[in-house]
Amino acid sequence: MQSIAQKIEAKHKKSQVVDVQSGDTVRVHQKIREGGKERVQIFEGLVIRVSRRDSLSSTFAVRRIASGVGVEKTFLIHSPAILKIEVTKRTKVRRNYLTYMRALTGKSARLAGVDFDKDAVNAVHDEAAEAEEAKIHEEAEANYDPEAAKKEKAAEKAEAAAASAETPAE
Repeated sequence: MQSIAQKIEAKHKKSQVVDVQSGDTVRVHQKIREGGKERVQIFEGLVIRVSRRDSLSSTFAVRRIASGVGVEKTFLIHSPAILKIEVTKRTKVRRNYLTYMRALTGKSARLAGVDFDKDAVNAVHDEAAEAEEAKIHEEAEANYDPEAAKKEKAAEKAEAAAASAETPAE
């Protein structure tokens, strides 16, 4: 017999999710809304933590090095903003929390890869998420005007030049 909380959680959970494990290298497709526009942003990195696997609030933390600085993002697996998760590489690790990876750089940060069936792991088809991603791409293509983009860039350059001309040199 399910409790009321479990029934509510079941209603909001995604039907199928990718099995993400610590040590995986993943590409997370996230829906980003900026003002009135929506776009899909891809964040690729190493999964260093997976928490509460069977819960609605299950999360995983992804770490990557961007411009020489370590960046970590924590994602909710069942979030509607997460459109797709792709596992690109699977490595052999013996821990769930790979926080020691924060201190490692260069060759010492490499992990030994393991053979796995990439197609079987990533074969999760969420029709709603795929339709949402396709809709965002279509809207972006329809709204893109190369002439307007050139005019906008020229206006930004002119504004920057005017701002630099206004500041007195000391």
